[in-house]
Amino acid sequence: MKSIDHVFSPRALAETLHRLGLSAETSLKVAFSGGLDSCVLLHALSALRGELSLRLSAVHVDHGLQPDSAAWARHAEKFCADLDIPCIVERVHVATLHDQGLEAAARAARYASLARHVGAGEVLLTAHHIDDQAETVLLQLLRGSGTHGLAAMHEIAPFSSGRLARPLLGYTRAQLADYAEREKLHWVDDPSNHDPRFSRNYLRHEVFPLLEARWPGAAQRIARAAGLSAEAAGLLDTLAETDWQVCRGAQTSTLSVVALRLLPAPRQRNLIRYWLRRQGFQAPSVMHLDHILAQVAHEPRTRHAEVRWPEAEIHRYRDELVALRPRPETDFTASLFWDLSQPLEIPGVGRLRAVPTRGDGLSQERIGHALLTVGWRQGGETCQLAGRAHHHKLKKLLQQAGVPPWERQRLPLVYAHGELAAIGDRWVCEPYAARADEAAWKLRFELVT
Repeated sequence: MKSIDHVFSPRALAETLHRLGLSAETSLKVAFSGGLDSCVLLHALSALRGELSLRLSAVHVDHGLQPDSAAWARHAEKFCADLDIPCIVERVHVATLHDQGLEAAARAARYASLARHVGAGEVLLTAHHIDDQAETVLLQLLRGSGTHGLAAMHEIAPFSSGRLARPLLGYTRAQLADYAEREKLHWVDDPSNHDPRFSRNYLRHEVFPLLEARWPGAAQRIARAAGLSAEAAGLLDTLAETDWQVCRGAQTSTLSVVALRLLPAPRQRNLIRYWLRRQGFQAPSVMHLDHILAQVAHEPRTRHAEVRWPEAEIHRYRDELVALRPRPETDFTASLFWDLSQPLEIPGVGRLRAVPTRGDGLSQERIGHALLTVGWRQGGETCQLAGRAHHHKLKKLLQQAGVPPWERQRLPLVYAHGELAAIGDRWVCEPYAARADEAAWKLRFELVT
């Protein structure tokens, strides 16, 4: 990261771009709010465009949260037009997207919008600087975050189908303001950035002035700690990858509980965090991590255990830990009618379809023109499998087949003439099983994961 003692300039920015490996062949898309920081970034990039043959464009996200947001969008378009840089304005509806706090909801909506504009090989540039980094570190400390959280924002990281880069992380807000004044730039000032109800604003306007008065350069030193934390986080990931190779389960994304138990507790926690992150989940809180270890990893093998929070579900079944995304609530008391000639979409569950075949599946003759219904386990269901003399309890069949408990309730039961005819795409019950070379319907069930 560039020294904080340097004056910001297009030449200094060019050096940062080169260090980050952003060449002329890379399509650069600037997240352009129209505020001071992003105006400085876009203006400096524009000054380098001819020399470095940069392919530049800007994306402005209008959150619609302020009366002047439309005027800010027009300012963004004019600023870009004056620099001859293409500008896309995206409008999002924050309140309808998330039930979380407004600050977090706006950020989530903004990045979701920006992600749609970053394709393979492209890079999104944001104007985060040293002061932003220091604020992020303090916020993470106040949340009780670990090493990865304290690493805060990285200079370059994967994002959407491409990457996200923050080339201004080596400069303070004051250095960027000096550049803006020298170049006589005009920017917009969002009044919500001064609202102390938002945590970041409170730190910026109430806390950091006190820190800087007592310890000049506090923001720079706090931001420097993020770099040291990033190094430590990298070492922890290297250790976790080694443990992952030893502890991976039978499936590509599962963990072996037996192998996990052989690790010391700190390495267990480190591995579980790493395992979840590599699947795209946010790291769990300390409380949820403790619950995973206590209630899931250390339960007797014969029991199914689970830990849930809004972003994830962790299940332990036999010797496997499985991470799932929460599924929508489904009414498992309601039945659905199904015409076999059309796929049946089951919201929050999956897709059921029937493929014409011979000798394997539901007998077309015995099904006839019956209107099939699809229902769910209510308890006590039985099925006589083809070639068997007796009925078997559905619960026993599912257990013997190793169907995980969280999938059993979501396995559709197909009824014909009021009788259980098929259990998902796993079994067909008599008298509806097709004989050899008999016209049949082969069921296929695709579960939502």
